[in-house]
Amino acid sequence: MIKTALYIFLLLISYGSFAQVKPRSYVAHHIDAPLKIDGKAEEKVWEAAPFSESFIDIEGVKIPKYDTRVKMLWDDENLYFYAELKEPHIWATLKQRDTVIFYNNDFEIFIDPDGDTHNYYEFEMNALNTVWDLLLVKPYRESAPVVNSWDIQGLQTAVSINGTLNDPTDTDKSWSVEIAMPWEVLKEASGSNDVPADNFWRINFSRVNWDHDLNGSTYSRKKDASGKFLPEYNWVWSPQGVINMHEPEHWGYVYFSTKPVSEEVTFKIPQDEQIRWKLYEFYRAQKAYFSENKTWATSLDALKAEAFQLENKTITPVLENHTYGWSITVESPFSNAVYRIQEDGKYSKLN
Repeated sequence: MIKTALYIFLLLISYGSFAQVKPRSYVAHHIDAPLKIDGKAEEKVWEAAPFSESFIDIEGVKIPKYDTRVKMLWDDENLYFYAELKEPHIWATLKQRDTVIFYNNDFEIFIDPDGDTHNYYEFEMNALNTVWDLLLVKPYRESAPVVNSWDIQGLQTAVSINGTLNDPTDTDKSWSVEIAMPWEVLKEASGSNDVPADNFWRINFSRVNWDHDLNGSTYSRKKDASGKFLPEYNWVWSPQGVINMHEPEHWGYVYFSTKPVSEEVTFKIPQDEQIRWKLYEFYRAQKAYFSENKTWATSLDALKAEAFQLENKTITPVLENHTYGWSITVESPFSNAVYRIQEDGKYSKLN
C-alpha cells in the first residue's frame, strides 16, 4: 500500500522523472509434493532452491541496513514463497487481519499475472503472522477501486523467529516467513485458466522497516521531536527507481520452470519486454504533459517520443487521440507483435 499521505503529490512530480530500471528475474522450479508451511523451509527442495539477490533500497541505490532474500517454488496446486529477514529487534503489534500491516515491520508480495499493471494482488504480513491481502483494479495513479475484502482463499502462512519476539532485552538474528498461495486464486486475474508453466509473471517483494522506540518493553514506531513518525525504510527485490511500489511496470520477472530444482534453468527476459518499458516511459510523459497543460499531448514530438532504437532496430510509435484519452501502439521488430498502451496505463498485445 501507499506508505505516506504525500503519495499523490509525489506521484505528480515524479511523472517522467525516472527511466525504467532493468528488473531482476528469478526462476521458480516445479516440485512434485506439497510443502509443510512452518516458516522454516527445511525440506531438501527448499535447501536446493536458490536465494534471490539481496534486497536493495526501493530507488535502487542504497544498500539496506539488514539483509533480505527470497526463494520461490511451485507445484500444481500452490505457489510457494520463503523469505529470510535479518533483524536485531523483531517486534510486531498488529493482530487483526486486513489492518494496515506496514505500520509494523513487514514483508510484502506484489503479483501482476498478465503484466498489464491492472488487476494485481498485494499481500503483507508481520512477525505475528497477521496478514493483509487485497486486489487493486488499477494502480493508485489511476482512479479505481481497491478491493480490500478480497482474500486469498486457501492461503497458508507461517513465521519462524530466530530470536525472541517483542523482547528488547536481547539481540535477535532474523525472522522468516513461508507462504503458500493457491493457483486457483492467483489465476483469477491472469487472463488464463492455466498455471503459467514455462512462462513468467511480474512479481515484486518489499520489506518495510521502521526505526523503533521503546516504552518499557513495548516497541513502537519512532517519532521525531515534533511527534511525527520518522519515515520508513523501503527495501525491495527488484528496484523501482522511485519510492512507490505501485508502478507494476518496474516489478521483477518470475519464470515458472517445469524442470526440477536439481536442473539449472536460464531465463532471459524476452526482447519484446523492452518495448513495454519504453511505452511506460511514454505513458509517464503523457501524464506529466497532462499535469502541466490540463490536456493530453496530440503529437509524439510534444512528448519527445519519436522513433527509438532497441538492439539496433528502429521502432516508430504511433499516437492516436480520441474522446476519452489516447493510445500509443508499436510493432515489435523482434516478433511482429503489436503492443498498445493507453491513457489509464493498461498495456496489451493486439495480435
